[in-house]
Amino acid sequence: MSHRQPIRVPDRHQFDTLIDARSPGEFEQDHIPGAINCPVLDNEERARIGTIYKQVSPFEAKRLGAAMVAANLARHLRETFADKPSNWRPLVYCWRGGLRSGSMVTWLRLVGWDAQQLAGGYKAFRGHVISQLEALIPRMQMRVLCGATGSAKTRVLHALQQGGAQVLDLEGYACHKGSLLGNLPGIEQPSQKRFETLIAEQLETFDLSRPVYLEGESAKIGRLGVPLVLVEYMRKAPVIEVRATTGARLSYLLRDYAYLGEDPQALAGKLGWLKELQGSETVGRWQAWAQAGELSPLFEELMLRHYDPHYERSQSSHFTQWASRHVLETDDLSDAGIARLAAQCLALEPAGA
Repeated sequence: MSHRQPIRVPDRHQFDTLIDARSPGEFEQDHIPGAINCPVLDNEERARIGTIYKQVSPFEAKRLGAAMVAANLARHLRETFADKPSNWRPLVYCWRGGLRSGSMVTWLRLVGWDAQQLAGGYKAFRGHVISQLEALIPRMQMRVLCGATGSAKTRVLHALQQGGAQVLDLEGYACHKGSLLGNLPGIEQPSQKRFETLIAEQLETFDLSRPVYLEGESAKIGRLGVPLVLVEYMRKAPVIEVRATTGARLSYLLRDYAYLGEDPQALAGKLGWLKELQGSETVGRWQAWAQAGELSPLFEELMLRHYDPHYERSQSSHFTQWASRHVLETDDLSDAGIARLAAQCLALEPAGA
């Protein structure tokens, strides 16, 4: 492979190591899956060089930036790349495939490694993600799993995956359970770009001749937007509804959301957002239960008075195949009951699907 030949995003798997030369802050926002972060400028250095570029001169910014890049490259050569053999083949990228990745590639080649630069950098990869979402989602054979709050839909998805089915776990990628109380304790949601990268990465692994199971989501999961093309095709896909009894759902919610009782004040604060919909008297009662740690009556009323009415209104208008859905009824959302629901989902597929 010639050093002059441009390396495109689809060719990235041909290399031993994928190196992201951008700052840690840029890497955290999103990066190519599998990449390691070896910044040539850290967050503070990048900000400082940008300020000098605008306020002093481009020349002074490049002069100082070159010194910083050289120091950081020296550290990577001494530490990060110290154990790499002579035939190591890394692929390096930065924001647009410019100076930062170009500087690293130059030094790696001087050592003797066959280092290459990703044409277009992360910006080209971002375009690849968007094009993959647009190209692959319309070809998916989706099976959308619906059910009122507490129906253990996510757990059914996990059981399907364990049984060999293809699953797109949107809430897992979003780090959010998709409801008012869906924030996961101590876990931040990823950036919008990272969310979309994780979805595209999963789509590329699917056999599009086989069904893909996913949960019927609204257009947003927490603060993240589900890609519009995915929302469009999800709405048109066949639906499987898990219809669990109130008792089974309440029991499941008390297990699945038990951590909410560990911070009564935070729970009460979130419930305050419902005053406009439910009225101050009702929400005040819910907040009192939250502060007292009485989750059972709280969750039961939230189900029956808030979530269920919204669910019944929204499903028929959102899913075009709602009227012809398959309904799986259960009064058992234990691990064994969830495994049975997954088996019932798979049994709906024709043999060999």
